[in-house]
Amino acid sequence: MDFIVQSDYSLFLTINGWHTPFLDFIMFWLSDKYIWIPLYAVLLALLIRDNRRHWWLLLIAIAVLVTLTDQISVKFFKDVFLRLRPCHDPALSGLVRMLNGHCGGQYGFISSHAANSFGLAVFVGALLKHRYKWMLWAMLLWAFIVSYSRVYLGVHFPGDVLVGALVGVLIGLMVFKLFVLSRNWREVRKGTPEANLKS
Repeated sequence: MDFIVQSDYSLFLTINGWHTPFLDFIMFWLSDKYIWIPLYAVLLALLIRDNRRHWWLLLIAIAVLVTLTDQISVKFFKDVFLRLRPCHDPALSGLVRMLNGHCGGQYGFISSHAANSFGLAVFVGALLKHRYKWMLWAMLLWAFIVSYSRVYLGVHFPGDVLVGALVGVLIGLMVFKLFVLSRNWREVRKGTPEANLKS
């Protein structure tokens, strides 16, 4: 365990130390949740287009997904493990490079950004893979970049985002499976099981 923790510290300091003025600007905005609103709008439009008869079920699934990734990352991890963020860790005092003095809450394990982005990436990618074969990989790359930015900015250890990503992937897969099962069940009841073709 000591080896894992020390490796996490070492990798954090390496990533956090790789910086340029250009990357500072990019990473700061990549980590901002509001800058992605246009992307979310486009993805929602694509999902609704493919699930017109079940748009309300889709919205419920997305709400469940976001709620689970957010609450589980806090209630089952941050509030349980109480691992300090790098920018709050006394052992790293004076070593962490932050932008604009923003650190966030006291605890950082696991990263809610990572859980949310990877959960959304898996859910959206899995639902749209029949139409856009590259979508899942593109979404996973997006989630990775967002998660990487959290380490770059000094607010999470690599382990925080790695475990957050795994949790997000599992929740994304679970919500995807439940959505497809619910959609197909409704189609079968109506005698039009065409939704099976999309899953």
